[in-house]
Amino acid sequence: MNDYLLSILLGVIEGLTEFLPVSSTAHLRIAEAFLGIDLGNGYWKMFSIVIQLGAILCLPLYFWNRIVEFAHDFPQGKNGDRTVINHPLTLILIAFVVTAIPAFLLTKIIGKHLESLPLMAWALIIGGVIMWIVDAVYERSKHKVFARGKLTEDMEQMSVRQAVWIGFCQIFSAVFPGTSRSMSTITAGELAGMSRPSALEFSFFLSIPTMVVATCYDLFKSLRPHHGEPSAIGSMPSDAHSWVILVIGFVVSFIVAYGVVAWFMSWVRTRGFTIFAIYRIVLGVAVLWWVGHLVR
Repeated sequence: MNDYLLSILLGVIEGLTEFLPVSSTAHLRIAEAFLGIDLGNGYWKMFSIVIQLGAILCLPLYFWNRIVEFAHDFPQGKNGDRTVINHPLTLILIAFVVTAIPAFLLTKIIGKHLESLPLMAWALIIGGVIMWIVDAVYERSKHKVFARGKLTEDMEQMSVRQAVWIGFCQIFSAVFPGTSRSMSTITAGELAGMSRPSALEFSFFLSIPTMVVATCYDLFKSLRPHHGEPSAIGSMPSDAHSWVILVIGFVVSFIVAYGVVAWFMSWVRTRGFTIFAIYRIVLGVAVLWWVGHLVR
């Protein structure tokens, strides 16, 4: 396939899947394997990292007014009942730290699993089953079963306990590619007594520091391998053509992701996550079948 078309296709895939609870990492790896791209190739590893950053950077633009609102009313909150400890901005930081420290310590495990298609397939299936069950129970109980009498319908109502729990659950998506960061945080939010829209919004906000720091760290490791060793993450473009391909993928993922965020926020207010759970399970089974036939 032409490199330009390939860049556009991968940019679209990243933009479509980064914020949906279906795992953008798994989709990129599956697409690259299906298209015959060497999953160990340093450039394409780097390409995946950079276009992921393109998708993430659409969030500050989309949520700019909300970010300004949070910054303006810090630390007392818009209702005057928040503190430095439980203001939404602080809760985002708390959840990020809870995820970041274990994820950093487990980077070798994370790197080892990145190219394992069977592991990603099982993560898709297991995550889909968990999401399906949690969302079905949530819906049948009229959103009250996990709330213990009081549903958290806005980030302004969140507690430190909820932030810590969501940050902890996000660790699984870092260690096991295919789990999906969005799936982990949204499902964790529902289990913590949050409404779907509030869980989704917190998931979006938490992804900003989580993914920006993770991506920049990967880029740093690529540019500065440890003790001169070859980078395990990827390599930067070496010519003008490679840079153009990278920029195209970055821009496409940014534009597509922006549209997905707007659509997903609207979708969740009236519908659940069951369709995404089913899709994950079907895709996971299909990948296992495909990998099994490749091995034969």
